[in-house]
Amino acid sequence: MMWTRRKIALSATGAVAGVAAAATIGLALGGTPAPKAGPPPPSPAQTHSPTRHAHGPLRSPFTGERVKSLKRVLAVKIDNIVYARPQTGLPDADIVYVLPVEGGLTRFLAIFSSHIPPVIGPVRSARSDDLELLRQFGKPGFAWSGAQPRLTGVIEHYHRIVDLYAGLVGGYFRDNSRIAPYNLFANTHTLLAESRGASKAHNIGFKFGPANPGGRRTRSASVTYPSARYRFTWSAKKRRWLVWIDGSRAASTEHRQLAPATVVIQHTLVRTSNYKEYGRRPPFASTFGRGTATVLRNGRAYQVRWHRRSMAGGTTFTTLSGKPMRFARGQVWIVLTGNRRAESG
Repeated sequence: MMWTRRKIALSATGAVAGVAAAATIGLALGGTPAPKAGPPPPSPAQTHSPTRHAHGPLRSPFTGERVKSLKRVLAVKIDNIVYARPQTGLPDADIVYVLPVEGGLTRFLAIFSSHIPPVIGPVRSARSDDLELLRQFGKPGFAWSGAQPRLTGVIEHYHRIVDLYAGLVGGYFRDNSRIAPYNLFANTHTLLAESRGASKAHNIGFKFGPANPGGRRTRSASVTYPSARYRFTWSAKKRRWLVWIDGSRAASTEHRQLAPATVVIQHTLVRTSNYKEYGRRPPFASTFGRGTATVLRNGRAYQVRWHRRSMAGGTTFTTLSGKPMRFARGQVWIVLTGNRRAESG
């Protein structure tokens, strides 16, 4: 079947999927409350310059950690249904996005650049909100296993990614110890060879450094979707947030519990996609506009604002008083949740 070139509908239409994709959030808190809300924060202009401080080392714009050079960006859609666990490669991701999908479930969109593991998976199908999210990375390599037929054609002709569709490029293989379709994995050496035109890591709005004043002491935080539950518990020993999914330790095949340094629970508008899955329109979690978020770092929770003013620009996070919110250096998780606290535009 021939597909005509067209632009994807990045702002999905339809009613807000408040029930199907909404998430509830709980924090186990203690200590000093955060500062009261101030005036709306300014929206700093985005820059694609390397993250290098005066007389300091080059650092990843995605994790704030030292890097020898800025490398190409590889984005991989990874399944998170129970049959897909434990996943491979997630401990090496710079950023892990949690996105709602049909059935009240979630999937990961993992961003790799600083560290590329040899194998990543299980790789699963894309959704239309992936493309809106990926715009801020320039032209990343995007590894995915398929999509709804109409959407597949759109992604294949989308000029702002390097298309690493499993039906077009090499490097994918099946692990016969798992059941299909939760057994498709990718050899990253081949994917990188297929994505020579991909953009290198650049600033997408994150700031790293010493913890901001304020916040509340937080032992754990939870996010609940209709059919998935996440809990992040602070480990003072590891100085990381340990991830639990559906009541179980979120492990990896590398025998490491998933443990980001910073967790962002980002409240956003969740609409419905233009592309049906199994006869229904799945959630579309918009990452464009502005809204509120909870940032977890160093055992504390901060109430912040987020703003992404252009599709090609990154997302800034500021405190309620308008100061840049600084993340802890290391892996960042961004959990997209749908509720009415987000603002469009």
